[in-house]
Amino acid sequence: MRGSLKLGRFAGIDVFVHWTFAILLAWIFLLRWSESRDVVAAFGGVVFLLAIFGCVVLHEFGHALTARRYGIMTRDITLLPIGGLARLERMPENPWHEFWVALAGPAVNVVIALAAYIVLRITGGLSPDIESALREGGFLEQLMLVNVILVAFNLLPAFPMDGGRVLRAVLAVPLGRRRATRIAAGIGQMMAVVFGLFGLFVAQNPFMLFIAIFVFIGAQAEARQVGMTSLMQGMTVRDAMLTRFRVLSASDPLATAVDELLAGSQQDFPVVDESGIVGVLRRQDLVKGLAEHGKQATVGSAMTRVCPAVDSAQPLQQAFEQLQSQGCTVAPVMESGRVVGLLTMENIGERVMVASALETEGQRARGEARGPKAEG
Repeated sequence: MRGSLKLGRFAGIDVFVHWTFAILLAWIFLLRWSESRDVVAAFGGVVFLLAIFGCVVLHEFGHALTARRYGIMTRDITLLPIGGLARLERMPENPWHEFWVALAGPAVNVVIALAAYIVLRITGGLSPDIESALREGGFLEQLMLVNVILVAFNLLPAFPMDGGRVLRAVLAVPLGRRRATRIAAGIGQMMAVVFGLFGLFVAQNPFMLFIAIFVFIGAQAEARQVGMTSLMQGMTVRDAMLTRFRVLSASDPLATAVDELLAGSQQDFPVVDESGIVGVLRRQDLVKGLAEHGKQATVGSAMTRVCPAVDSAQPLQQAFEQLQSQGCTVAPVMESGRVVGLLTMENIGERVMVASALETEGQRARGEARGPKAEG
């Protein structure tokens, strides 16, 4: 994720922290200092926040390591002010695999809370009630309570929380993944609206409104993503690729690319040399190359090599996930060692829209066919 600092690599997974996390630390420090006018107390607040986010990292590793058991790798884990994000290569398609991957994160927080409880019970450090614990509890007791809150919050049946994925997994067994996602996303959005209204008018807490907006958008995005991938089922790259395209040579000047760009609707160009396909010249690469080196620079000096080719017979969903994981919007399409097309995110979206329209029309036609027959 852009704007992130790498903290390290653990269990084969890179861990990053987003720069905005520093703002949260500074805010907590200033808040505690303004309340107590005590630098030690202010630093104590920062240390406690870091401990909470340490639990969040362990939570995300719970997801990541469980997903690994099902053959799904994790690209990285990033700490954000609102929590952690483990970017899996893909979500499990088997509902029960998704069920256990989703539960693994909260399960880690349960273990942390239980461990803290056992220590406090042995040492006699437990407060007589929750109110006392929240107000006067020690470091470990409050960390235990935070982990209990994390479990409760994450198990709310709303995307993008873990509870939403658990609900989707359970519903997917009898209903299928697409319908289950629509139901789970709808429940999540309704909960987000209620949560937002409560935060705005009852609790008068703008942070609760922010969380509600985050949940609403997350549920909407999940439903859209699953709907899109389900429509790709059975499609290959050949079904969505551009077949009318121009190819550039690595030795061509950028002036040639400019002429091709302005002459038609193609914005990205496969680049070849004597050995075959060597890269892609995207529109942003062309603009950057012109700004830095001018029109006489070669296409090869400006093209990107980070977007590898895909095969025409490859499942479209697999190619789509490949482009997403590599941050690419375009890839050359190969068949028998030659370039036969160009796959772009835009064309994938257009192909899915066509499939959705045809599906809607088919449902309408089937509905009419099942309608009551006119009496003669």
